[in-house]
Amino acid sequence: MTKQRFRSFASALALGASLFATQALAKSDITIAMQLEPPHLDPTSAAAQAIDSVVYTNIFEGLTRFMGDGSVVPGLAESWEISDDGTVYTFKLRDGVTFHDGTTMDAEDVKFSLDRANAEDSANAQKALFAGIETVEVVDPLTVQVTLKEPNGNFLFNLAWGDAVIVAPESIENIKTNPIGTGAFTFADWVQGDSITLNRNPDYWGDQPALETATFKFISDPTAAFAAMMAEDVDVFDIFPAPENLPQFEADPRFQVLVGSTEGETILSTNNKQEPFDDILVRQALAHAIDRQAIIDGAMFGYGTPIGTHFAPHNPAYVDLTGNSAYDPEKAKALLAEAGYPDGFETTLHLPPPSYARRGGEIIAAQLAEIGIKAEIINVEWAQWLESVFKGKEFGLTIVSHTEPMDIGIYARPDYYFQYDSTDFQALMDTLNSTTDPDERTRLLGEAQRLIATDYVNGYLFQLAKLGVAKAGVQGLWENAPTAAIDLTAISWDE
Repeated sequence: MTKQRFRSFASALALGASLFATQALAKSDITIAMQLEPPHLDPTSAAAQAIDSVVYTNIFEGLTRFMGDGSVVPGLAESWEISDDGTVYTFKLRDGVTFHDGTTMDAEDVKFSLDRANAEDSANAQKALFAGIETVEVVDPLTVQVTLKEPNGNFLFNLAWGDAVIVAPESIENIKTNPIGTGAFTFADWVQGDSITLNRNPDYWGDQPALETATFKFISDPTAAFAAMMAEDVDVFDIFPAPENLPQFEADPRFQVLVGSTEGETILSTNNKQEPFDDILVRQALAHAIDRQAIIDGAMFGYGTPIGTHFAPHNPAYVDLTGNSAYDPEKAKALLAEAGYPDGFETTLHLPPPSYARRGGEIIAAQLAEIGIKAEIINVEWAQWLESVFKGKEFGLTIVSHTEPMDIGIYARPDYYFQYDSTDFQALMDTLNSTTDPDERTRLLGEAQRLIATDYVNGYLFQLAKLGVAKAGVQGLWENAPTAAIDLTAISWDE
C-alpha cells in the first residue's frame, strides 16, 4: 500500500470513527415534547400536571414511587415496618443518598418535607394526603417514624405522589426555579416558553440511566406538534395533542405509536357554589345534555373511554355509571324547566390549552345550546386557568383532565375548586381512609362513585387515553400513565 493510499485509508477510518462517536453521543441525548409548560418546578406547591411530568423520579424522589405498571415500590425508603394497629410506620432510609448540591439526604429532610406538606400554611395542592399524620419523628439519621391519627390503607400509595417528594430546607427558597432533589437527573437550564434541560446525575445513589441529557420542549399547537415530529425535530411527544394524525405515524416506519391509559378523568367541571349550578336539577340537566361519544369522536378521534363518575375504568373497583347520565336532551330541557329555567341561562366555559379541552369545549357548547344554555367560551392559558379557575374559583364551567392517581378523595374537600360540600361523602372518605381490608375498600369506593354520580357534581366525560409518538429507536417509555410522569430513568436508544 502506498503512503498516499494509506493516508486516505487512515483518514476514512478516522472519519468513520468520528461519525460513530457523534452518533453514539446523539443516542445518549433525547428531546421530549410536551403540550404544556410547567408554571414552576416545585411539585409540592402546585396542581399542574406538567410539573410532575418533568421532575417526578427525574429530579425529585419520595419515600415510595410509582412504576409504569402502577405498582408502588420503595424509593428513598428501602424498607418499612408497620405496627400491628396500622398507625405507626417506621421507614429505613437508603444510605449514601445525596442531594444535587452535595448535601446528605437523611431523616431530618424527611421530617421537614412531611411537616411542611402538613403544615397549617402549606401550599401543597394535595395537603389532604398528609392530614392523617400525627407526628414525624427522627429515630436516627436513617430511620423515620411516622405516626398516623388512625390507620390509612392508602398511606404508602399517598407517599408515592409527586406532592410527597423529599426536599431539603436549604434549597426551598429557590425550589421553583432551581429544583434540587436526589434523583438521577439534575436541573440544568430553563428557557422560558421553549424548553427545560436536565443532565445525568453522576452521584446518583441508584443505577445510572442510559441518557446523559434530556430536553423537554414545549409545543402547544397541535399543527406545530405534527410538524415537529414529522421533521424529527423532537424524539418523543409524550401525550400527542392531535390524535387525527396518529394513523400517519403508525404507517411510517420512522415512528412508533404508544396507546395506553392514564389516570385522567376528563370532566366538565361545575362550580357547585355558583347559581344556578348549586341546584342539583341544573347539574343533572347538564349531565343529560352531554353526548359523551360525540365528544370522544369529535375531540379525540375515537380515543377515550366514556365514564359516568370520577374513577378510572381500568381500576378493579370501577363501577360503570354512564347510564345514570345518558344523553337525553329532552329530559335535560324538562329538568331545566323544573329548576325554573325553561328558557335556559347564560354561563361561562373556561378552556385551558389541551386539545381535549379546546376541541371538546366547542362540541359541549353546541350541545348545551340545544337545551337553551348559552356557554360563553373563554380560552385561557394554563397559568391563567390555575390562577382564576383552580385558585380563584371564578368560573361557571370548565373542562380539565384530572390526572392524579385514584383521586376521588378530592370530592371530600369543600374548598376544592368545584366546591362540592357533602358531609355524607366526607364521612365516607374518612371511613375509607381508615379501612385496610381490600374487599371492604372496594365496596366503599363503589359507594363513593355512586354518591358523586347521583349528586351530579360534575359532567363526567371520558378517561383520557395516553397517545404517545416516538422515534422507532426509543425504548423504555411508559405506555400507561399511573401518574403524571415522564420517567427518564428507564429510557434508552435501541442500538
